[in-house]
Amino acid sequence: MSLHERLRRIDTFSELSGFQSEPPQMRAAGPGKIGELRLGFTLKRGRSVLSDLYRVAPLLVQQALYWDEAMPELPICSIISVGGGILQGDRYTIDITVGEGACAHVTSQGANRIHQMDANYASQHQTVVLEAGSYLEYLPDFTIPYRDSRFISDTDLVVHDSATLLYGEMTMCGRKHHQANERFGFDLLLTMVNARRPDGQKLFSERLLIEKNNETLDYAAVMRGYDVFANIVCITPPEIAQKIWERMEIHFGDDRPRAISGVSRLPNGAGLMLRAVGVESYDVRAEVRRFWKIVREEARGHTLPAEFLWR
Repeated sequence: MSLHERLRRIDTFSELSGFQSEPPQMRAAGPGKIGELRLGFTLKRGRSVLSDLYRVAPLLVQQALYWDEAMPELPICSIISVGGGILQGDRYTIDITVGEGACAHVTSQGANRIHQMDANYASQHQTVVLEAGSYLEYLPDFTIPYRDSRFISDTDLVVHDSATLLYGEMTMCGRKHHQANERFGFDLLLTMVNARRPDGQKLFSERLLIEKNNETLDYAAVMRGYDVFANIVCITPPEIAQKIWERMEIHFGDDRPRAISGVSRLPNGAGLMLRAVGVESYDVRAEVRRFWKIVREEARGHTLPAEFLWR
């Protein structure tokens, strides 16, 4: 699917019917409003390398670094947004491919800030492809939607049945320490994940929709008392998923825990999903790191360094 086909498909979503006005400053998806990033990792002479890199501002990756002492063969790439955040009318597309037997870690330089909007919306389309025996940790930092913002993220995952993908979405309720009406004060947040095998076999679809003034947000089984949440998908072979399942304990805590997390099985034997909610970002980070550590140990036989990315 071409870039413009992706953009047109998102434009047709019914949730966006009320957010089609053009920004007066610059038209949506105009010059300078479309960020593109393509990363390709392959195995060369026994080492995983970033062999394909294409970038269009405001998205930027400079080079792959190898500074994980526990897994020195792992190329690490940080996605940089030189625009300082996502604005109304912005359209981003990110494509990541990991070749047969290769591995990689992709993250972001900082939080993904969705700025306040008075027209249109912002969107992001991602495609992640893992070939046979490959391994990818794609764990961007938190998404922070500001008051009155509208953001859609549409992600397609294509994973070989012998590969392992750890993909995460972590989201805050807004700038909760900025002012009172920032907590879930955004107009729309829609994230979609569709996973399949290379032969087209569908594995699962995940869809999360949050709209302003939705009273169910503070239900006990949703976000009651918590302001941060994470959905972390691990698509991996069944034997590895079973080992992770046996090691990953449910964290429910006492009367008023800082964070709650649990793991569920994905449909069609695809793997596992971690769901976590917490009071602050660091509470949820700790739960994600706990899951991440177990996934890497079981899938690759390596652990995480004592200090790695998230503290």
